[in-house]
Amino acid sequence: MKRTATNLLITVICGFYLLQLLIPSLQEKLFLINKAAFADGTIHGVGTGEWYRLLTVALIHGGLLHLGFNMYALLILGNPIEQAFGRNKFLIIFIFSLITGSLASLALNASNQPSVGASGAIFGLFGALLISGRRIGVDVKSIAVIIGINFAMSFVLHGIDWHAHLGGLIGGALISKVLLRKKV
Repeated sequence: MKRTATNLLITVICGFYLLQLLIPSLQEKLFLINKAAFADGTIHGVGTGEWYRLLTVALIHGGLLHLGFNMYALLILGNPIEQAFGRNKFLIIFIFSLITGSLASLALNASNQPSVGASGAIFGLFGALLISGRRIGVDVKSIAVIIGINFAMSFVLHGIDWHAHLGGLIGGALISKVLLRKKV
């Protein structure tokens, strides 16, 4: 298997999923929540200064199906974006999208609403494809249709954080525009 940042991210995220199965308390320590009391009575969250949760939310998934869909999407979207932008810029897009998705979730959801998964960052990759699609030979119309279907699913299926998806999509599109203008 080729050593790419995409494959590294998939390996790390899947590894943390396995750790979550072995150490269930790990999930409480890593997922995004503004401020909530956990079973042990302690209050944790971004609202209490635990800003690392904006990033670690991508390491926790709500089940094997959730993990599988996200990792498949990361594989399909990540490789062409990484090839087009390069490893470092791809990682910037992924991390920036993850943060903007987490911030949108944090700002727009109830303060005790948990959010898990890497889909904010994955929607950021969709945003990057929308911005760079023609340049790298991707059909932008089909990407827009896929994004539309995914947003529609967010409203039909229970428990999907469409705020994180929207924040990641916007963040990925914005940072891609910036990166395409830079000659670095």
